[in-house]
Amino acid sequence: LLVLADNFLLLFVGWEGVGLCSYLLISFWFDRGEGGTANASAGRKAFIANRVGDFGLIMAMILLFWQLGTLSFREVFTRAEATFSVGEPMVVAITLLLLLGVTGKSAQIPLFIWLPDAMAGPTPVSALIHAATMVTAGIYLMARAQLLFALAPQTQLAVALVGGATALLAALVAGGQVDIKRVLAYSTISQLGFMVAAAGLGAYTAALFHLVTHACFKALLFLSAGSVIHGLAHGGGHDMQDMRQMGGLRQRMPVTFAVYLVGALALAGLPPLAGFFSKDEILAAAWAENAPVFYLLLLAAFGTAYYMGRQICLVFLGEGRSEPAKRAAESPRLMTLPLIALALLATFAGLLNLPGWLPLGHWLGETLAESEHLPFNWGLAGTATLLALLGGGLAYRRYRLGPPAAEPLSGWEEFVAWWLVLTTG
Repeated sequence: LLVLADNFLLLFVGWEGVGLCSYLLISFWFDRGEGGTANASAGRKAFIANRVGDFGLIMAMILLFWQLGTLSFREVFTRAEATFSVGEPMVVAITLLLLLGVTGKSAQIPLFIWLPDAMAGPTPVSALIHAATMVTAGIYLMARAQLLFALAPQTQLAVALVGGATALLAALVAGGQVDIKRVLAYSTISQLGFMVAAAGLGAYTAALFHLVTHACFKALLFLSAGSVIHGLAHGGGHDMQDMRQMGGLRQRMPVTFAVYLVGALALAGLPPLAGFFSKDEILAAAWAENAPVFYLLLLAAFGTAYYMGRQICLVFLGEGRSEPAKRAAESPRLMTLPLIALALLATFAGLLNLPGWLPLGHWLGETLAESEHLPFNWGLAGTATLLALLGGGLAYRRYRLGPPAAEPLSGWEEFVAWWLVLTTG
C-alpha cells in the first residue's frame, strides 16, 4: 500500500500500517526482558518516537494541501514547480517536516533511539521489518518526493548532514555493544544513514541500490544471529545473546559461520560482494557533492568494518567462553538453507547496478530526476577497501582471542557507555 500509493494520504495509511506492525512485533513478548517489562517499554519507545516523526509527515501534508489544493503525487509535483521558487521558505518548511517524518521511521538523529530496543521481537520478523522493509520507508518517501526536495537545497543539505552524522555515530556505538542483535541494530541505523545521505546529495539511484543490497545482507546477518542463538540454546544457553559468552563457534557451527562471514564482508563493503558496489556509489556521490559528508561516510565505513570484525572474532573465533558455547550445535538444514540462499543474494545483488551496465539506473532513470550517473572511481573504491581491511584487521588484532581481560575502557568504549546512559537511562 505504501509503495503503490499515488497520493500522500494513501501513502500515510501504509506508513501507519507498517508502524503498527512494528509496535506489535516489538511488544510480542511483552512480559519478557529485564524486570519483566523491558520489552513492553521498548514497544512504547518505538510508538512514541514514530509518532513524533508522523507529526512531521502530517503537518507536511496539511501544508501541501493548503498551498496546492491536492495530495496527488502527480498534481503536487506539477503545481509545486509552478507555485514555489527554489529555496522559498514554504517549500523549505514542507521538506523539513518530511525530513522529521523520515528521522522517525528510518531511525535517524535525533529519533533513532527506538530501533536498538526493537530487537526485542522475534528474530525472523525483525529481520524482515526492522532490516529490510519498515525502516526503509523513509528512504522511499524521499525518493518519491524528490521534486519537492529539489526545490529546497537547504533541506537537501540538512538531509545529507543528518545521514552522514547518523552513519558515523551509529557505527561508533555499534563498536561497543556486547549483544549480538544490538550490534546489528546499530549497524542498520548506520546503513540507513548512508541511504539518507545519498538522498540528500541527490543520488537517489544509489540510495535505492543500497536499500536493496542492504536488505539482502542485513536479513542474512539477522537470521544468522538467530541461528547462533538457536545453536547456543542446544548447548543449554537459553536466549543467550551476550557475545562475551560465545567464542569458538566456527568449529561448532561451520555453515552459520560461513554465511555470517559473507554477510559481514558484504556489509563492510569488500569486493566483489554487493555492499561494495552500492556503498561505492554513495561515496562517489558524496566526494563529488559535499566533502564534509564524504569524510563522515568514509569514517563510518571504517567503523563498519571494525565492529563487524569485532563481532566475528567474539562470536566465532578463539575458544568457547561458556558451557553453552562449548556444546553448541549447528542449526538444522531447514534453517541453514535459507541462509545460504541469502548469502548468494548478498554476493550477487551488486549485479543490479554493476558499473558500465547500470540496469537499475536505467530502469529508474525515467522516474528519478537526478544528475547523470558518475563514472566508477577506482581510486575511491580502492581507498574505501583499504580502510575496510584496516578496520577489520584492527578488530582481529584486538579481539581474535576474545574480549580483552582486565583492561581499562578505551576512549571508544567510554563514549559508548556514556551514550547508552544518555539514551536509555
